Amino acid sequence: MGDPCDVTMDPNTDGIAHALLAWVEEGNLRLLPWRVEPRDPYAVWVSEIMLQQTQTATVIPYLQRWLERFPTVEVLAAADQADVLKAWEGLGYYSRARNLHKAAQQIVKEHDGRLPADRQALLALPGIGRYTAGAILSIAFVQRAAVLDGNVRRVLARVYDVEEDVGRSATETHLWHLAEALVEAVEPRQAGPLNEALMDLGSTICLPQAPRCLLCPLHAACLARQRGMQEERPVRTARKPLPHFDVTAAVLRRPGYPEQFLIAQRPPEGMLGGLWEFPGGKRHNGESLRYCLRREMQEELGVEVAVGRPVVSVKHAYTHFRITLHAFECELLAGEPQSVVVADWRWVTLDDLAHYAFAVTDQRIIAALRSVVSIPI
Repeated sequence: MGDPCDVTMDPNTDGIAHALLAWVEEGNLRLLPWRVEPRDPYAVWVSEIMLQQTQTATVIPYLQRWLERFPTVEVLAAADQADVLKAWEGLGYYSRARNLHKAAQQIVKEHDGRLPADRQALLALPGIGRYTAGAILSIAFVQRAAVLDGNVRRVLARVYDVEEDVGRSATETHLWHLAEALVEAVEPRQAGPLNEALMDLGSTICLPQAPRCLLCPLHAACLARQRGMQEERPVRTARKPLPHFDVTAAVLRRPGYPEQFLIAQRPPEGMLGGLWEFPGGKRHNGESLRYCLRREMQEELGVEVAVGRPVVSVKHAYTHFRITLHAFECELLAGEPQSVVVADWRWVTLDDLAHYAFAVTDQRIIAALRSVVSIPI
């Protein structure tokens, strides 16, 4: 009799669904803070938003601190946005935090502070799309609803050996149909565990490189594995190289108060909206870094500065581009700061900085400042 692991079969929706549920029943799901029974819809919602573009290990301590600081929708809705951004500091993609805050206010206003269990009502909330709505409905509200994130997309593309580029809208639609067929094959109470099984398989076993096929409950059914194509799926068009920009930032001390630095708040909407930063901006073609910084300080805050020694250079990659942030010591020559382009500005000490939310690049500037006793101008 041969090794049962060598038995192969064509993908069968019912068989795949029941194999996933059996894997769950065997205790294979990860033990995560938001998977405590009974499920709290608020915690499920926040965790799913945090998990977008962020690894689980990073999310766990953030979620625990978040639920201590904002234990209910009502508390989150009543919070100041600055506090919300500070609690999110370091997670990146800050529009997620702003949308959570706006959605909480909308839930209090329109749904008596309770996360709605209706798909259309969920989709009407800021920051909730098809995937997040499906996760909330299936996991928190025991409804048949499919999910399709990066992990689930990879599992389905391999099990069904999807040969089309997953970047195409037609392929995305096909994968959604596959995910929906799976939840339709089980009872409503089983949709959540099935979706979590797909998520966990993609995160821990059906890895982007070197998938651990022998440990997978779908090993026998996986067409890509049968055909030796598992590492070729999902098919993706090669990405273009990310563009690179040089960005400048001013470490400007307050005249007469050398322990104080100038920080500025970004406009509330747009990239990194509402966060604080050491003011500056992107270098234009043909500009020197120092000329760029002088121009940006005039345009954003209406001040004239002399640009001195470098403080630190920070490389960072965003989703669609990369930057090198160059921070310089600066001296105020003329003018008083004003909110020409920035939302607000403050003179603060190093100790004060702990009360403001900064992007990771500016946190590196703060770390450089803390590493020395003083920076003479």
